[in-house]
Amino acid sequence: MCLTQSSQKSLSGPSGLKDFVIKLKISKGMSAGKESKRMVRSMKNNKLFMQLIFLISLIATLGSLYFSEIRMYIPCEMCWYQRIIMYPLVIISLIGLVKEDINSRIYVRVFSGAGILVAVYHYSMQKLTFVADSLPACTGVDCTVQYINWFGFITIPLLSLIAFILICTLSLFIKK
Repeated sequence: MCLTQSSQKSLSGPSGLKDFVIKLKISKGMSAGKESKRMVRSMKNNKLFMQLIFLISLIATLGSLYFSEIRMYIPCEMCWYQRIIMYPLVIISLIGLVKEDINSRIYVRVFSGAGILVAVYHYSMQKLTFVADSLPACTGVDCTVQYINWFGFITIPLLSLIAFILICTLSLFIKK
């Protein structure tokens, strides 16, 4: 088994060497005990969480394209900011999934955290009149326009907020 640069870095410290020995035993088909089972379960969970992150970000991306391209809703400025944050999450999570790169969770957390902030701000502009009145108007389409308003509170920024919260939460479950 050849040591890559990333595995050499992970050997630093007693826990890094221990993890490497367990991975080596697993790759050789040897039993490594309870720790190996825990590590395999953690790796499977990490993959599941990355798959869910990819799926949620893909659905959110396709949903935003559906609203703008099929339903012909013109996105406002804040909607564009949310799209700019969501679209890369599809690519980042796909690369992390394919390469089994656990460190992609860091980028997912940063993007989803920023997305949460923008979506909360946008939703508050739509639903809280004192926020909308105290801010300058958006250029182009007004950011307070509610193309959908299901049950009196579900708007496109709320759907975006839910997607960002789910993605951020799932990324917190990914263990190193």
